[in-house]
Amino acid sequence: MIKIAHMYYEEDMTQSQIAKELSINRTSISRTLKKMREEGIVKISIDYNLSKNFDIEQELMNRFGLKEVIVVPGEKDKSLQAKLTSLGKSAAQLLKRIIMDNDIVGFSWGSSLAATVDQLGTNKEQDVLFVPLVGGPSGNLESKYHVNTIVYKASEMFNAKSKLIDFPALTENQKMAEDIKNSAHFQKIKQEWNSVTVALVGVGSPSLSGSSTWKGFYGEEFYEELNSANVAGDICSHFYTLNGEQVHTSLSDRTISIDLERLKKTRYSVGIAESPEKALAIIGALNGGYLNALVTTEETAELMLKQIDKRGKISTLNL
Repeated sequence: MIKIAHMYYEEDMTQSQIAKELSINRTSISRTLKKMREEGIVKISIDYNLSKNFDIEQELMNRFGLKEVIVVPGEKDKSLQAKLTSLGKSAAQLLKRIIMDNDIVGFSWGSSLAATVDQLGTNKEQDVLFVPLVGGPSGNLESKYHVNTIVYKASEMFNAKSKLIDFPALTENQKMAEDIKNSAHFQKIKQEWNSVTVALVGVGSPSLSGSSTWKGFYGEEFYEELNSANVAGDICSHFYTLNGEQVHTSLSDRTISIDLERLKKTRYSVGIAESPEKALAIIGALNGGYLNALVTTEETAELMLKQIDKRGKISTLNL
């Protein structure tokens, strides 16, 4: 038993190599290794202090039944660009780990998604299709945040296929939205949305109404409507409350994007978002079950947990 342990743990030999060396069945090697751990002959320890955010990640996973949570370490006084770079790097690593051949991977728009594709690097070619999950943003937004830019850059990093979207996320009126949804081009996009296996989305918040990006997309006057409807956040321009219930707004019938309920059917629906202003919006998205994985910063995760009492409900807010 000691010899097997030495060969496996000290010499890094595989179970098959050990079995051949000792003329023992490979299954016996596996049983012996298990028995040594059970009897304390071999002791394995993990230094959790190397990942100070491990407990935070586990608590969020347990509270919301998530597949995975990645909390990016960082100081509060970091610049926004530094936070986005760290966030994007972790999200990119997650995507490269979970992506599989024949996947249809969808992206929304925004700075966190742009940071993610910027950190992807060149990867082995995969049989994957990248698609936008929402129409293009309108208003005074930088082109690097546009959903088509993000999707195309992601496909380039995997030498994969991509589809672009020719429609705005928010149309001028309901009639225009209906005409788009009846078009052959939209029907093809909708088929791809119904087959999405991995979704990467940003999370918006009415608390960001003062930002130029938020104003450029929705307009300053829309804030009052969201506030009166107790809207906590949005994903792909679909709005929801703190409890995760969807809210019908004056934009709902003019919106071109994947349905939130469809995100629940994906293998991975990953939220990539950070900032104190988005803490409640992220909680609402998790309460609604629209995400089953989350990449955020330490500052944001700690604030989220402060707002949730032991029963998983929202505590008194002092944001």
